[in-house]
Amino acid sequence: MYEPIRTKSVHSTADDASFPHRSREEELDIQLAGHLAALLAATDELRALAPAAELDAAAERLAREVARLRRGAQPVRTSVAAGRAHGSARGSRPLTPLAALHQRAHALAGRALVVAASRADTAAAILAAERMDAHADAARLVGTP
Repeated sequence: MYEPIRTKSVHSTADDASFPHRSREEELDIQLAGHLAALLAATDELRALAPAAELDAAAERLAREVARLRRGAQPVRTSVAAGRAHGSARGSRPLTPLAALHQRAHALAGRALVVAASRADTAAAILAAERMDAHADAARLVGTP
């Protein structure tokens, strides 16, 4: 009764095999690594402004997680010494930028937590939640406007 369709649909791409495809898991890995790398950059910036052993430890944990998600590729890091050399030592800047940086780090950690939960990555979710708590507390201490 009906004649079979002999041509490809106009809704399919010309050559699907030529395009690289990633699984949902790979896409979430990339997204989570990006959020954690951004959080690491903010943490390195905080370390330059207000050095603390707790921030050093957090930065190392974040770097390990990013490397794990990127299958061994180490994240690009800023030099804490370079930040100090430009006069950004504690006390030379008002507290408002420090509080804003903690707020930004808190937001980045929140994004990482959402993706880690979606991916069911317990280690990354715990790290992100700990960083959220730490940055929320720090923002309150330095006087969020």
